[in-house]
Amino acid sequence: MKKILIFALLSSLSLSVLAQRADPIPMTQEEYVRFLYEVEQTPSKMDKLVESVRLRGIGFKLTRGLRTLTKSKTRNNDELFRTIEEAERRRENPAAAKRPSTAEALSLVERTRTNTLEAVDEMPDFVVKQRIRRSVSVAGTNNFRGLDRLIVAVSYRADGREEYRLLSKNGVQNDEARQKSNYSEAGGTSSTGEFVTVLSTLFKPESMTKFEFVDTDLLRGRNTLVFDFWIAKEKARQQITSYGYIADSTISGMSGRVWIDREKARVLRLDSKATEIPVDFPVTAASRLIDYDWVSISEESYLLPMASDVRLTFRESPRMYESKNSIEFKDYQKYGTEVEILDDDTEFIEDPGPPALKGGPPPLKKPANQKN
Repeated sequence: MKKILIFALLSSLSLSVLAQRADPIPMTQEEYVRFLYEVEQTPSKMDKLVESVRLRGIGFKLTRGLRTLTKSKTRNNDELFRTIEEAERRRENPAAAKRPSTAEALSLVERTRTNTLEAVDEMPDFVVKQRIRRSVSVAGTNNFRGLDRLIVAVSYRADGREEYRLLSKNGVQNDEARQKSNYSEAGGTSSTGEFVTVLSTLFKPESMTKFEFVDTDLLRGRNTLVFDFWIAKEKARQQITSYGYIADSTISGMSGRVWIDREKARVLRLDSKATEIPVDFPVTAASRLIDYDWVSISEESYLLPMASDVRLTFRESPRMYESKNSIEFKDYQKYGTEVEILDDDTEFIEDPGPPALKGGPPPLKKPANQKN
């Protein structure tokens, strides 16, 4: 398999929120069920169903049976499921789940930009442990099979520097002499920039990010507003590097979706995808989902990543494959604290996960050099 390294980011913001539309006639249960069966036969109708539920709402109780039917007919489509659940909350309590005005939505983006950029400037030096499950699938099948499990120590400095040390791979610990400044020794797919760079890219004014209000949502018990966003290639300058026999690198744009806490005006989830990737580049798609939460470092609270899902689709002749890195961020501590492998890390490593992919790409290769 090619060594593929994703995500060195630079970027930011510009605004555009569409006016709120509304249809006063809620969708009936009969309409919704009929739509589900249509989507099962014609998946391209999914966007229309999501938009109809989002803008019209529902006039029926969302029962356990309807939830089960929704999952089975749409192959567990997360966007529809979140949309129908929010429509149910709005039906039960219109005031609590009320859609904001355009002015309110714009105001929240502006407050979030201010809060985020101030937080970037106030970020402390810290260390954190990453537990990474890496897997691969034939592209389009979603049939992922485990490759390996890594434990990586990350040191973050307030000036934006990130240092990575590979502590172990599949339970085999590296001695101090072999713990490199990054985890290139493991080969395969890696990612950087989750702590500050991605959010800084999203909200810096020079990025000229375009935002469009989508919906309200409930995320980990917090009321949020959801926005789609777009950043042009020349502004985002997101770097994707593919390491095969020859290292190859390109710059992409960014688009995606962001969940913002309505009360605290901070990002709780970011789902981004690379855009404008050259058609002849070995990596054809790249995405990253990051969940943020409040953690304590030296008795102060900071909003930092708790989990991330990084995916790359790439050519490995004669087939296309998709790699997935599922990352947990554990034990944030002040800088200088030693990152140790603990008992629960051993259990994480020993969990075998799904079997290796049969007939899959060749073994992981170590690149001759690295780029971030």
